Formats: sequence, structure tokens, C-alpha cells
Amino acid sequence: MSNKTIKAMIMAAGVGSRLDPLTKSVPKPLVPVANRPVMDILVENLKSIGVKDVVSNTHYLAEKIINRYENINFGVNFKFIKEDTLSGTAGGLKKCQFFFDKDDEFLVLSADGLSNADLQKGIDMHRKSGAIATIGIKEIPHEEVSHFGVVVTDENGYITEFQEKPSLEEAKSNFINTGIYVFDYRIFDYIPENTFYDFAKNVFPNLLKDHEINTFVIDNYWTDIGTLEQYQQSTQDLFEGRCHFNHSKLVKTASGAYISNTENLPDDLKFDGNSTIGSNCKIGKNVTLKNAIIWDNVTIEDDVVVSNSVIASGSVIRKNVTDSILGANSLIDCAKVEI
Repeated sequence: MSNKTIKAMIMAAGVGSRLDPLTKSVPKPLVPVANRPVMDILVENLKSIGVKDVVSNTHYLAEKIINRYENINFGVNFKFIKEDTLSGTAGGLKKCQFFFDKDDEFLVLSADGLSNADLQKGIDMHRKSGAIATIGIKEIPHEEVSHFGVVVTDENGYITEFQEKPSLEEAKSNFINTGIYVFDYRIFDYIPENTFYDFAKNVFPNLLKDHEINTFVIDNYWTDIGTLEQYQQSTQDLFEGRCHFNHSKLVKTASGAYISNTENLPDDLKFDGNSTIGSNCKIGKNVTLKNAIIWDNVTIEDDVVVSNSVIASGSVIRKNVTDSILGANSLIDCAKVEI
């Protein structure tokens, strides 16, 4: 089996509208999970299997993504393209065709798929099968299938059918497409130039006809953080041990746990449940955090309770916040709310 290095693409052009208002000022790939941008976690996983070269298509708030990965040494060579108009998942890959070698397979990851999947397993399965495409699939509870694209496979792991968000009665499987792909260079023969083209709608149906889509099962953690609910759940998953990523130290308290990038927290700061605190936050006296996700540079004044909420960077909190999602630079005051 070949030990040659493999290249990868991270699809990072999406607007992330389902994460609004968090993505009003931050592109989806830079949304933090336990104080680390989700794209950092993807890059870390790619590095673990020896990937040294990564290309990414960008569109929404592109400069923020490019500046981060060009100015911080992640031990990976990055190449970026900027799409003036979105061209679809497959169309974005087509624009990156120049980056890949004709004789090699490569990885493609979605920037909103948070995972520590065994990517080497996927590569090995792909090489063994000789298929044009190999898709990472994940088993989920049957009652959740209507929220995802379901895949049906034969006894050899080849996909025979896709079902897009089927009803519980219609679903023929409880395995879903995770947006983790291994492709042969021949994939580009299925994608036209300068055309809006999508994997699910345009490419995979044709590959299916040619019996060219294999699968590998993801046993490790995977979740789609594309919605606010899933985003908040991913943080709880980390605290509850369902996933493991490199992050600041997890500190347990009598009534919960927290991860903080801010040093010298007040002695009377109370934690109820699981919370994260970003860098350079200012927290007043007698504050309580309950299942709160606090981004960087947030100010929380005295006697405030933040419960089941996400507070984006630069916000100032002067009164209690419950069950809320606050975008960057929000002001929560006794007399007014500015978001």
C-alpha cells in the first residue's frame, strides 16, 4: 500500500446563515468550539495523518479565513481561492483542480463537519476499492434520519441509493453522508467548468450510475455544527466525553465544569453545568455561568447570570441573559438591548 502524502481541500465558502447571528461577523469555519475555530480542529486531524498541503475555497468574509491561516504557523501549506459568486460544493472543488496531482487521491472535508474521524481508514478503504469516490458515513439513531441525507449500501459498502431527508417510514437506512470524501482525480471528469454544481444533486447521481461510490464507516465522533442547536450541543458533547480535541484545560467544579482561555477568573465566579470562556474576557463579581458559551473579549458585569446562551465576541452584558444567541458586539443593558 502506498505511503505517499495526500493533499486535502476544506470547503469553506458557505455563508453559514443557519448560524446567524453568530456568523454576521465571523465566517462559519472560524466559529469556535471550546475556544478553537472548527477549521483549526479539521486541520489538526489532517496533520495527524501526514497531510501537509491544504487548499480551501472561500467566499463569505474570505479575508478573515485567509489572514488566520496565512499568518499563523499551523505546520501546513495553505492555498486559498476566493469565489466571487458561489459555485456549489462540486463547482468549488472544480476551481481547485489545479492543486491536485493527476495520479493521486485526495481528501475533501466540509468546514461545518466537526469530527475526529479516522481519515486514514477512509484513504485505505478508497485505495483498496479503486472507486472514484469514497464517502464517510455515520450511523445515527433512526428517529433522526429525516434531518440528513441518508445513504443505502450493498454488502460490499458501495452506495446503491441516496435518500435526501426521508421520512422515518421511507428511510431504508440510518447511515448518513458526513461530507467527508476521498476522491480519485477522475472526479473532475464529472464536474463541468464554470458551472454551479453540487455533489449531492449533480455529481453523485452520475457516479451512482457507474457504480463508483464506496463508503467507510466513521466510528469516531462526528457532528454537523451547521445549526445553532447542533453548535451548542457540540460543546456539551466535549464536556460529556463524546469527543476529544486539543483545547485549554477542562476544569471541574462542584456543580459543573469549564474551559477558559482567560486567566485570573474571579474567585466568586460560579459555574452550573458546562461553560467555555474565550480569551481576554472581563468578568465582574458574583457572576454565574450555566451552560454558557462565551467568545473572546466579552465583558460580563457584576451580579449577572448567563444561562443556556452563546455570547459572541466583543459583547457587553449588564443584565441576566437566558436562552439567547447574541452576535458580536451586542450590548445587553437594563434599559436597552442592542444587537
